[in-house]
Amino acid sequence: MFLKNAWYVAAWQKEVTRDLMPVRILDELIVLYRKTDGTPVALEDACPHRKLPLSMGRLLGDDLECGYHGLTFDCSGACVRAPFTERIPDAAKVRSYPLAERYGLVWIWMGEFSAANPDDIVQIDEWGDPSWGINSGDAMTVDCNYLYVTDNLLDPSHVAWVHRSSFGNVACESTPLKTVVAENGVCVSRWMRNVEVAPFYTKFVKFTGNCDRKQHYEVRFPSHAFNKAIFTPAGTGGDDVAPHPDAFLMNSYNFMTPVDESHTRYYWFQTRNIDPQDEDISRQFDEDVRQAFEEDRIVLGAVHAGMARRTTPNIDFGIDSGPLRFRRVLSQMIEREQVAQPVTIPVQTISRREAER
Repeated sequence: MFLKNAWYVAAWQKEVTRDLMPVRILDELIVLYRKTDGTPVALEDACPHRKLPLSMGRLLGDDLECGYHGLTFDCSGACVRAPFTERIPDAAKVRSYPLAERYGLVWIWMGEFSAANPDDIVQIDEWGDPSWGINSGDAMTVDCNYLYVTDNLLDPSHVAWVHRSSFGNVACESTPLKTVVAENGVCVSRWMRNVEVAPFYTKFVKFTGNCDRKQHYEVRFPSHAFNKAIFTPAGTGGDDVAPHPDAFLMNSYNFMTPVDESHTRYYWFQTRNIDPQDEDISRQFDEDVRQAFEEDRIVLGAVHAGMARRTTPNIDFGIDSGPLRFRRVLSQMIEREQVAQPVTIPVQTISRREAER
């Protein structure tokens, strides 16, 4: 089950061209293309006659012609030509989807057309700020349900084992976690004091010796994750103190688009507060992040397969509090959306110790 009234990433902007691009999103077949003026279009990828994918057809200007019998549809999904009949049937139409372009990505609204508001797309404050560096980002398909990816991105502890050579080290094994359930999502975070800098970050920090490190893992509904990493000289970290001038900050923006119940298209990019114009550092970020996320891809594919064929119950621990609370509220949102009821989400804060009671 998926939340329909929400913005999801459909593709990178550079992927959507005048060539017809078939995609599957929330188990719906969609074709993407650009009009002659560059505006992106998304239509249901199935001709209403015999359901041939329209992506097997061709563009005639801004209209899309079916490759089977020539039914032609405009950008609103209305049939504007049916060569074999004098009157176009009322049912000769396909669904169109609202689109918007932000942050190098094409976003698609999967719910009620009239409810789509581009202002509801997540706000990234440092985007366009010349003092922040931005790497180009990437995407991959993960062979698992999207909720296993949101589980992963609300789990700071997994880096101690999955990413021991990159994002994690022994310091990430046991420091208590704080979980906050908010109106727009769930956040799991912690400060780790006087610990070694994890391997991925050693080439970027501007200080030597141990650090205070903050892991901020936040996932907003329906499936957008904001992971913030802070590395500051040991003894200088904290939410109630001004950032140290040598502190390193990296914000990772992760957008999970469900393909179907068993596959997820995962998009990401990072911003950083150092060397904003250094293209070599941006390339290094791209390469290292991709390698680390490949580790996640392998693990999550195996988790999905293992959970699907399990013959004994799985168990949960205190570290699963954030993912479980996210799933619970999202499930309530999906259920209430289906009956068109408003969703009220309590705001609360719990500690890891409380979650384990």
